[in-house]
Amino acid sequence: MRVPLRWLGESVDLPDDVSLEHVHAALVSVGFEEEAVHTFDLTGPVVVGRVLERVPEPQKNGKTINWCQVDVGEAEPRGIVCGAHNFDVGDLVVVTLPGAVLPGPFPIAARKTYGHVSDGMIASARELGLGDEHDGILRFADLGMDPEVGADAIALLGLDDAAVEINVTPDRGYAMSMRGVAREYAHATGATFSDPVDRVLPRTGDGFAVTIDDAAPIRGRVGSSTFVTRVVRGIDASRPTPAWMVARLSLAGVRSISLPVDITNYVMFELGQPLHGYDLGTLQGGLTVRRAAAGERLTTLDDVERTLDAEDLVIADGDGAVGLAGVMGGARTEITAATTDVLIEAAGFDQVSIARTARRHKLPSEASRRFERGVDPLVAQAAANRAVELLVDLAGGTPDALGSTLVDESERPTVTMRLDRAAGLIGVEYTDAEVLDTLRAIGATVGVDGDRVAVTPPSWRPDLVDDVSLVEEIARIVGYDRIPSVLPVAPPGRGLTRHQQARRRVSAALAAAGLTEVVTAPFVSAATAAAFPGIDAAGGPSVVLANALDSAQDHLRRSGLPALVDVARRNLSRGLVDVAVYETSRVFLPEPGVELGTVEVPVGAERPTAETLAALDAALPPQPFHVSALLVGNAVLKQPGTTVEPFGIADALDVARTVAWAVGVELTVAQTSHPSLHPGRAASLLVGDVVVGVAGELLPERTAEADLPRVVAVVEMDLDALVAAAPELVDVSAIVSYPAATQDLSLVVDVSVPAGDVLTEVRAGAGDLLEYARLVDDYRGAGVDEGQKSLTFALRFRATDRTLTAAEASEARDGAVRRAGERFGATLRD
Repeated sequence: MRVPLRWLGESVDLPDDVSLEHVHAALVSVGFEEEAVHTFDLTGPVVVGRVLERVPEPQKNGKTINWCQVDVGEAEPRGIVCGAHNFDVGDLVVVTLPGAVLPGPFPIAARKTYGHVSDGMIASARELGLGDEHDGILRFADLGMDPEVGADAIALLGLDDAAVEINVTPDRGYAMSMRGVAREYAHATGATFSDPVDRVLPRTGDGFAVTIDDAAPIRGRVGSSTFVTRVVRGIDASRPTPAWMVARLSLAGVRSISLPVDITNYVMFELGQPLHGYDLGTLQGGLTVRRAAAGERLTTLDDVERTLDAEDLVIADGDGAVGLAGVMGGARTEITAATTDVLIEAAGFDQVSIARTARRHKLPSEASRRFERGVDPLVAQAAANRAVELLVDLAGGTPDALGSTLVDESERPTVTMRLDRAAGLIGVEYTDAEVLDTLRAIGATVGVDGDRVAVTPPSWRPDLVDDVSLVEEIARIVGYDRIPSVLPVAPPGRGLTRHQQARRRVSAALAAAGLTEVVTAPFVSAATAAAFPGIDAAGGPSVVLANALDSAQDHLRRSGLPALVDVARRNLSRGLVDVAVYETSRVFLPEPGVELGTVEVPVGAERPTAETLAALDAALPPQPFHVSALLVGNAVLKQPGTTVEPFGIADALDVARTVAWAVGVELTVAQTSHPSLHPGRAASLLVGDVVVGVAGELLPERTAEADLPRVVAVVEMDLDALVAAAPELVDVSAIVSYPAATQDLSLVVDVSVPAGDVLTEVRAGAGDLLEYARLVDDYRGAGVDEGQKSLTFALRFRATDRTLTAAEASEARDGAVRRAGERFGATLRD
């Protein structure tokens, strides 16, 4: 909401030296968010000039310019070159003299052009920032003004005003008007507020037929309950809009269109009530507020023919719809320059209906924004009467007794609360006087009965529905600065859950290992959901969204890998060719054959019951946390003395081991096959006998589809399963100072035997003295029989209480050889 200061000052006392910063600070103190400031961004000298002489001079390029002599109130006239032709000798125009700066910025200086020295410029409305009109210069006669030559044109045109912009939240629609903002400024500063509604002369109207026909309200909500009309006859719609009104509307963010339309916009910004004007001569009979017929068509003011929905609320006359209620009027009854008789409509419409219609037809407007937030039902008559005043004063019209008055005067519900309720909720000691004065200041009617108050909120505050919302008003208006900053003390035994701690450890470990965390959306296409089934290679059904943000991505992911593939593709397309990223996120794994249920939830302020919450939980599919990682490019970059080492399956396994280490579990790796991974380069990740993840390299066809290099290493692990398998307490081993004994072990086994299985048996056979074991070589060639391979393991032995002898280490190694021989027929390589 943009708030021009002079306009604001008509409803609340502003200091003589008021500044934009002061107004912003005052409004921020009562809960509005500061957005921006707006000015016309021009400086003088800009004066009124009278054209004394105009000499057309044709140019070689076919253009004709005017060499003018202009009186600007100085001893001698100024010579000015002007390319416009919509003025003549004797006209009063706006002259920007050398030294002036117009919006752009566009500095004005005396300069030679077309063979003359132009000593200034005759300005158009667009050049002054008053509108989009640039076909001709601005004439004061067109504005209905006859100022003195040499007068300051900036002040005359209202270009010395400025506006602050604030963000108005959806629950405070009353602040979408000068009336509402002025009241809030008064709350913040204690300044005297003067309600502009009280300055409007009362008028009545009767005899114009208006019908509310909403026999089948949508979701139990009636489309309209307030509809006021007034008639003004004999207007001159071609009259210019006064400069002060054009300037105020421009600062408010609305361009000038025509005098009648500008008046309806002006009143909307002033009082918060959207208005619509009809050419009375084009209406056929009275007006009816009804729902559109399915497939009914309406050409709106933007000359677009629209097919209406049965939920749309329309205004109709005897020949059909003449406007989308609260959104946009129809072209058939539009006010034109030939219009003489005008019907003004000030109505109230259902917030939800207007919001859905505006979104359905992609027609957001200043009017719909106000109706969506709620409009004061008791301001409609004042707004219609204010529009009549302006049409009479500015357009030369005559008020008519024809009209209608249908106003929703139903009583507002009364809220009862204890006087000490605010202190109990906010933690600030408010006096009874502060509570009562604040409630009265916001316009509420207050009755006191002992330690309780009965509060009837004003008509413009539909958001005040309970004692909590009233307490919020007390805290806001008395001042947020009264609320102390106190750091709450957590009760003992609270803190992060075991799962939350594990997730943080995993994320910190992966970041420390050089990977970058990303956050992605959970939506994928049906084809992607099928191509990436997740850890379970068999896959399963996916959750299909009924109202997806993007119809091309209407499934919830079963795996975190597709989003990481998109991240890698986006980075590679921007020249970042070495990518290592990870994400901890939920995946969605509905169980085959289990239908997701539908649960009715309460509407409005009613809290769902425990049974409803339990039913909601039961209707949701399993959503475990997965940790996924993707590595593409080079793990080791080329540099002197070092060869390039690309990412591969070994790096994916290192990431998996890092995750397992962070959680506190021991990981076993086994060869497997997976529909998303390259055959022969896929591994299952197990804790005990439970599969907790997969790792490997993506299928080449998947990398080709994503325009990625052929080798892309990935890993995905079920973080919930890892945490469930982790011990409650992590054993911390003491640092042993005794030296270690190291030995290498080379075993010959059949090529079909997985190296990981052999390593498991080696560890088991070596006994408690084995501290560390890993595979260092897989050899197949000369010296090894056909169909066999030699696996070399590096072993490290250590005792916690003594120095091991070579014999003890050898005995432990022999135990490993025996165990591998018994299990796989392994033999020592010669």
